[in-house]
Amino acid sequence: MKRITIPVKNKLEDEVNFKISRFREAIKKTSPHKHDDYFELIFLNEGEGFHSIESEKYLVSTPEFYILKPGQLHFWQFTSIPKGFVILFKDSFFDHVREAQHIELIRRLKNLVRIPVPSVYTPQYVFNEIFREYSNNTAYSKEIILGHLQALFAKILQLAEINSRGSDLPLSLYDKFLNLLIKECPRLHKVNEFAEILNITPQKLNHICQQYTKKSASHHIADRLLLEAKRHILHTDMNMNEIADVLHFNDASYFVKFFRKQEYITPLQFREKHQNYQNRLD
Repeated sequence: MKRITIPVKNKLEDEVNFKISRFREAIKKTSPHKHDDYFELIFLNEGEGFHSIESEKYLVSTPEFYILKPGQLHFWQFTSIPKGFVILFKDSFFDHVREAQHIELIRRLKNLVRIPVPSVYTPQYVFNEIFREYSNNTAYSKEIILGHLQALFAKILQLAEINSRGSDLPLSLYDKFLNLLIKECPRLHKVNEFAEILNITPQKLNHICQQYTKKSASHHIADRLLLEAKRHILHTDMNMNEIADVLHFNDASYFVKFFRKQEYITPLQFREKHQNYQNRLD
């Protein structure tokens, strides 16, 4: 029997200890893999889908940061085109004497995995500047990159600290609803089913969702169902009857009607569209 092992990828060539690139703009499910002896800092500005890191599965909710440590297992399952940046770096990129503060910030970053980015902060500028200096590679480029990295690392830690203070507060009903969506959708489809579990009326649940996002509870449920549908359409070979069954629709025609209402094309057309796009990329 052939032994199956988890692949270890190395995106840094020999003697290279730093690299920045734009996130690959393609809908493609990656297989579980680990990275060699380097860190990966990911900033996603656009995209939807799932990101699995070790035993945890995260719903992609941009904008956000991810920090992957050496040897950490992960894989992606996107359902829309992702956009952002990826920074790869080794400890050896930093002078442990002159740049001790960078090393200390990295030590603290090791405790983080996913950091949501508030709308008031726009990291694109910093990443664009680092990318420009890395591409130009002129006098003082490394010093400029180091300065931006120090500010970026510190900002991520600041955001994480703000988020952790908020996590000590009791979960709001809206947060409980979102957690319930992840846990119970697609098994449940109706607002009254979620409201019953939360021990509130459907009207109250709708009011809460409108307060937070100006979207109804049914809109949130439809978004989650659509995301699950895209996941199965793009990353499995199930037919529409099978997907409708997995997503707890009464029949395939109702599923197709739901999908077409959201995306203006049928599930099969959606699959063919992205298969053709992927074939052009490959």
